[in-house]
Amino acid sequence: MTVSTEGTATVLPPGGPAAPARPIPAARRGLGSRGTLLFLEAAVAFAAALVLPLLARGFNFNPLDRIAQVSGLAAIQLRFALIGLVFIGAVALAVRLRGGRHFDLATRFASAALAGLASGFVAAGAVVALHGTPWPMFGLNGDSGRIVEWAHAVANGRPSGSPVYPPAPLHTLGYYAEWFRGGNTAYAFKDLQILGAAAFGPLVYLSWRMLLGPVRALAFGVAPAFALIDAYKPYSQTVLVVLVPVLVAMVVSLSRSGTQGWRPLLLKGAGFGALLGVLFLTYSGWFLWSAAGVLFAALLYFPWRDGRTGRIKGAAFLGASLAAFLVVAGRYLMVMLTEGQTTKDYNFRFDNFTDPAYYLMWRTDMPGKVGEWPLPGEYGGVGLFALVTFVGLGAAIWLGMRKPMVVTIAAMFISAWVMRMYIASNMYETQTVQLYTRTNNQLLYCGLLLCALVVHLVSQRMAARSAQSTADAEPAAATAGAGGTGFPGREGAVIGAMCALLLLLGTVSSSMADRYMPAKENTYRILPWVSHTITEQDGSCPKYAPGGTCSKDGDQSWLSFIR
Repeated sequence: MTVSTEGTATVLPPGGPAAPARPIPAARRGLGSRGTLLFLEAAVAFAAALVLPLLARGFNFNPLDRIAQVSGLAAIQLRFALIGLVFIGAVALAVRLRGGRHFDLATRFASAALAGLASGFVAAGAVVALHGTPWPMFGLNGDSGRIVEWAHAVANGRPSGSPVYPPAPLHTLGYYAEWFRGGNTAYAFKDLQILGAAAFGPLVYLSWRMLLGPVRALAFGVAPAFALIDAYKPYSQTVLVVLVPVLVAMVVSLSRSGTQGWRPLLLKGAGFGALLGVLFLTYSGWFLWSAAGVLFAALLYFPWRDGRTGRIKGAAFLGASLAAFLVVAGRYLMVMLTEGQTTKDYNFRFDNFTDPAYYLMWRTDMPGKVGEWPLPGEYGGVGLFALVTFVGLGAAIWLGMRKPMVVTIAAMFISAWVMRMYIASNMYETQTVQLYTRTNNQLLYCGLLLCALVVHLVSQRMAARSAQSTADAEPAAATAGAGGTGFPGREGAVIGAMCALLLLLGTVSSSMADRYMPAKENTYRILPWVSHTITEQDGSCPKYAPGGTCSKDGDQSWLSFIR
């Protein structure tokens, strides 16, 4: 692919911007062929995301039994590993066949498949957790109940119960229910919880492919995102993990706009604006936390030095982006600027009573058995994980302070931190929380990304030195009749990285899937538990209802877990 995030565009292999440029076959030089390859990557990623949920539908055991839950997770893990190893094996085989001619293609598809399989693992966990009940997680209680009710109203041409709630999820659920569930938005929400979790990996992978090669997109973009994957309301976290690379890519394009032709310039600007509009309609909170940081990055990388024409082109790029954004989301933006100002959040949750400087783990509204929190760390109450992320942030800025990717992510981190402290500092006076603890997710994701980018930047420099050493050695090798071997260890590095990522993503996905296995306890496991205790629409109980009993609203013991 052509990677153009920093400096002059160069042709790079899927392993990332490490290897020296190679000649590209004439059939793959055009935009159409590159677009076709990306389309095929997307198809592989989304297909892989559906494999494990479909296989999990064949499991037959009581999802409320802990032994069955463990067996289910192991069964998913086994299938995940075997399918993943098939793709990695194809990459290894491509090294040996036809002189490695198809290695890059195999790497593309294997990377896309691993991203899809990982989120498909979490979706398969949701299939297991909800096996035997038609209801979504939490049934008609809490946020789930409100979303189901509002989506039903929207689908029937009535206003939702909240004008400031993002309209895209409600319209999607409402129309999906009309098309596939006979208008039953409750049962349809179960489907979209599973499908939304499955789509998480492919969407974040494709977003990072705008900036990085396949393996690097998987390692440095997708892997950090899996700390946030959510099967209950998957759209909010998906918007965050997609928004970050989209905004970074937009800043990169802005920095190059001064030297681009008018047609691609305006098309790119409009494309970014429309995409941001769709994300804003899906979940707008991340835009608030990110706004100041992105504005700083945009001003920093605006083509000020490209002369008057360059500045006009930069303004045109931003103008096209703004126009497209307003066309897509302008109406909802006006609602947020008016009615959103009077919407207050008075619900104090677990995290609102803890140290506001701690953001590394969100224990949710039902935190489970918690003693002292945050857990005391070794260095002034701060743990090793926090120190690693802080060092990573500093190292990323040090190594990449001239790179839009690093600066934009760091600016978004700082922006969310300042907004968090501003809202928390006024919490006593206003007696409102305004969801400031949700910045946990943005701070954690940006922090993990910056740590990953340190590895990315270091590996770039090491690869460049290795490539130079190889180039210097090739004349001597040719004289000796040995012939050059290319970038040493590149294929092995790609295969080794994929094996490590297979284990990492499989382990993380198993943990995130286990988070929603039904249990009657003060954690998010109560959500699918309630789903198994609600009377179905035909008056019967779900297949595995505890004791064979159920009720209209289901088990309401969760109310005692909420402060």
